[in-house]
Amino acid sequence: MEQITVTAKIQVSVFDTDKVLLDNTMSVYCDACNYVSDYVFRTHDLKQFSLNKVLYSDLRERFGLKSQMAQSVLKTVIARYKTILENQNKWIRPSFKKPQYDLVWNRDYSLTQNCFSVNTLNGRVKLPYFTKGMNKYFDHTIYKFGTAKLVNRHGKYFLHIPVTYDVEEASLSDVCNVIGIDRGINFVVATYDSKHKSGFVNGKSIKQKRAAYSKLRKELQMRQTPSARRRLKAIGSRENRWMQDINHQVSKALVENNPKHTLFVLEDLSGVRNATERVRTNDRYVSVSWSFYDLEQKLIYKAKQNQSTVIKVDPRYTSQCCPVCGHIEKSNRNKRIHLFTCKNCGYKSNDDRIGAMNLYRMGINYLEDSQVPDTVTSE
Repeated sequence: MEQITVTAKIQVSVFDTDKVLLDNTMSVYCDACNYVSDYVFRTHDLKQFSLNKVLYSDLRERFGLKSQMAQSVLKTVIARYKTILENQNKWIRPSFKKPQYDLVWNRDYSLTQNCFSVNTLNGRVKLPYFTKGMNKYFDHTIYKFGTAKLVNRHGKYFLHIPVTYDVEEASLSDVCNVIGIDRGINFVVATYDSKHKSGFVNGKSIKQKRAAYSKLRKELQMRQTPSARRRLKAIGSRENRWMQDINHQVSKALVENNPKHTLFVLEDLSGVRNATERVRTNDRYVSVSWSFYDLEQKLIYKAKQNQSTVIKVDPRYTSQCCPVCGHIEKSNRNKRIHLFTCKNCGYKSNDDRIGAMNLYRMGINYLEDSQVPDTVTSE
């Protein structure tokens, strides 16, 4: 068995009197996080024990935090610094600007099927919430709640709860299907599977809508008024939610349309941002901001739920290599018309489909290298 964690997001219904309590608590919590962040940036100390020894009394007296809140502030700041160091490998001081409050399960908050109870600076309050999709998680013999985050988004309050549970671990020896998935902009995904079938999710309408968002942002930025800045924040959140929903639908369809014990093969696109330096300036925004990583993460956890596996492979030459004869040449691919034509054997196809076919072949090779019995039909 292996553990998987998903984030359950619920909207909390808050009355005006309780809004004051929550807003004040989240504001003070953010101020305390910035106070600790300043100290950590000066000292480079990320040890909970030593930070607690130096800062605990200050957090209690200066900010009026309760004991558990003070500990939560330290953990929040430490986690943020560790994430920055892991991703960027240098000390950058994080700033806590948006109202938030990290809540420890059964200490700072509890949740029943009709009530959300949360600790504030002025005592505990109980609030109703929208329960859609949450009922299944209350079987605590299966699901475990973790440290949640309470956030305020444009006057609405949301609780993000990490839910952990066990799933049967996928085994390469059980793989019955391999599917290569080429991610792109003209096609969100192009696929090729063990039945030699191809599939495409067209990205044209997505590209057009994101271009409209980009144009609107530029217009609002030129106005430089308070109302324009508020609108910028609102459309940024709206675009992000919309794109995440698309990735959710695409990843869900990929998993549901393939059997259990499928091996999904993706390109490792960790360097895609650096590669955009060679892209035309006018096209750079689309390449940089396209949410490849979000789609990847959603596919990984959905695949685990279906006892399937996702691997990432070297993306070099996946769109330049002929899947029939193996000839590699840059001129094989005509990016302008999205056509692949092998200069050696003459094989022709859509360039994104070629990428998916080569990823499929790399998945087959991965299984062979892992000394897995041949349970998959290859070309």
